Amino acid sequence: MSQVTHQQQQSITGRIGAGGKQVIDWIVILLSYLKFNPNVLTLIGLGINIYATVLFAKGLFFWAGLVVLFAGIFDIVDGEVARYTHKATKFGAFFDSVIDRYSDLLLLLGLVIWYAKMDSIFYVGLTGLVIIGSVMTSYIRARAESLIPACKVGFLERPERVVLLIIGALTNRMAAVLWVMAILSNWTVSQRIWYTWQETNRTKSIP
Repeated sequence: MSQVTHQQQQSITGRIGAGGKQVIDWIVILLSYLKFNPNVLTLIGLGINIYATVLFAKGLFFWAGLVVLFAGIFDIVDGEVARYTHKATKFGAFFDSVIDRYSDLLLLLGLVIWYAKMDSIFYVGLTGLVIIGSVMTSYIRARAESLIPACKVGFLERPERVVLLIIGALTNRMAAVLWVMAILSNWTVSQRIWYTWQETNRTKSIP
């Protein structure tokens, strides 16, 4: 009985995943037909996240979460449109990564403004730790990969941080989510430092 239930759950999950992919594919085809430049889509996503930042700064967390969720569509389709229209470039990938960092930090800035307005210095500081962890996670990967082939280890990368932020906003559990993000993002930094140390020592020891 449990095996049948598990198979049914897998089937339902698979259908949901396939349905979601089909919707994204339709959006990609439509945007490609309308000749949207992928970099413009990236900027539209940034603009939507700026609006979410304003909502966070006003304490409208639920609506901010919905807006961030909507912005995520553009975060997905910009690269897909670039590949579908054969316009994928090194600059496009670089630009997308830079704008993603801006979006992440702006959303957290909205939370800093809200907690500052509420005179909650503790959560201003906690959000600051999340910001530090977010920046350092990306920086250490970029710096490490100038020394070693890849450095993707760690619990918390950008997709996980965005999902956690959306969950915190929609469920009114932002304080708990900030704790998780602050701890795991900075733990990811330590993991990447350790991994890079191991890899550079291993490479150095190879004759």
